[in-house]
Amino acid sequence: MVDFDHIAIAGETLEEAREHAEAALGMRLQPGGQHDVFSTHNALLGLEDGLYLEAIAIDPDAPTPSRTRWFDLDRFVGPARLTNWICRSDNMLEELEKLPDQMGNPVALQRGDLQWRMSVPDDGILPFDNCAPALIQWDTSLHPAKMLPASGVRLRRLTVQHPDAEAINNLFAPMLQDDRVSYETGEKGLVAEFDTPHGVRLIA
Repeated sequence: MVDFDHIAIAGETLEEAREHAEAALGMRLQPGGQHDVFSTHNALLGLEDGLYLEAIAIDPDAPTPSRTRWFDLDRFVGPARLTNWICRSDNMLEELEKLPDQMGNPVALQRGDLQWRMSVPDDGILPFDNCAPALIQWDTSLHPAKMLPASGVRLRRLTVQHPDAEAINNLFAPMLQDDRVSYETGEKGLVAEFDTPHGVRLIA
């Protein structure tokens, strides 16, 4: 079984990704940090119920990584948008055995005191045009949501849209028992709905 962990908003620059999230939610994101393995950096917002939101982009000041970047960032172009969702597992290898090889293999990562592993495909592209969730396994008791100030923002629903939505549902719904996640047939993309101090807001 897996649990919903966080969502990621990508941009051509971190400033664009951050501004997209802040404009949609009416909330300020907190500074994050750098990811040395993938030469990316991020900003964060703590959500209710142990979730968090991540704005992420290529770090222009970091060296070119030795492998393809995660979240398909090497191919990212256009306006900032919600691109990925991530689920937490206590035994990632066991869960990956149930899923397509295109989910990738665990990559060990560290940022400050945080240590985790993430399933990253060799080409950086997750199944179903990146609409499949990445898997994460936290290797310490620390978690970003616990380290961020309360924002009063709560995820109401994440809608995963794809022409093969039924196939995504068949793969992941048995592993993720979460009424906030729904799968709809349509043009590929993710849409998240939130309760915020400013009312209901959407990010796509």
